[in-house]
Amino acid sequence: MSVVGHQPPPFFKRGPAPLTRLAFFVTLSLALLVLDLRFRYLEVARQGVAFVLYPAQRAAYAPVELFDHIGDYFTSLAALQQDNAQLKRKELEAANWLMRQQHLELENQRLRQLLDMQARQPVPARLAEIIYTARDPFSRRVIVDKGTQQGIAAGQAVVDEAGVIGQVTRTYPLQSEVTLITDKNQAVPVQIVRNGLRAVLFGASGGQLELRFLAANADVVPGDLVVTSGLDGIYQAGLPVAKVVRVDRDAAYTFARILCEPAAGVERHGQVLILGSRGSLPPQIEEAEARDKPAKTRKGRKRE
Repeated sequence: MSVVGHQPPPFFKRGPAPLTRLAFFVTLSLALLVLDLRFRYLEVARQGVAFVLYPAQRAAYAPVELFDHIGDYFTSLAALQQDNAQLKRKELEAANWLMRQQHLELENQRLRQLLDMQARQPVPARLAEIIYTARDPFSRRVIVDKGTQQGIAAGQAVVDEAGVIGQVTRTYPLQSEVTLITDKNQAVPVQIVRNGLRAVLFGASGGQLELRFLAANADVVPGDLVVTSGLDGIYQAGLPVAKVVRVDRDAAYTFARILCEPAAGVERHGQVLILGSRGSLPPQIEEAEARDKPAKTRKGRKRE
């Protein structure tokens, strides 16, 4: 039954029925499957279609790959940062341990050298450690951890493994004050090893030493080694004191200006040796003094 004014569409415009089309396409698909399975007719077509569609497949899969790469990048970046932090921490710990190890090795080496120096001395020596520097900024003095209770007395010489450091100038029960040879008020009788020339070495500014009261034509050249002469009764003879680094000769002045640098680590190291007293005079000198004493006494009585 048709609606008034409308006619049903002709048969050829509607085409086959849906069931007919389903049966046709199913039959066609089965036929193609059988032919492809038996004769491989569609292999070339399949490869061509795959080749043509490959860029589209790659383009469609690109966002997924990009997302995976970004995730891997940030994951590896975080792992690298964590590994880097751990390596830095281990490196810092190893550096601290290495510094302590090097410090202990250097200290052990210095102690061995001090013990060798002690064995070479003809007088008893005691090992001491520098505690701190004196509070006076205009003097060169240090405080060591040995005092009168350990047998330390004022006037004893202080050395290290390389040479003279100074001398004890003040003692306390458990500590002693050592005046360094670089102090401006400190003087040490010395002599030049090369020619035996005797002189007096004084402390100068800047941690240097100066040979004073030597003539402008004195036989002193840079590089000369200066050792103690032993004339003061404090330092043993032959202890290294300094090395000549500069000689200024001016005809307008009577004396030459000779600057030296200390042979020992005057202001560098922490352990020193305090040498004992030089002891009594040799028997020959004591006998000579004993013979001279009555003569001097008789002369004094005659004058009276």
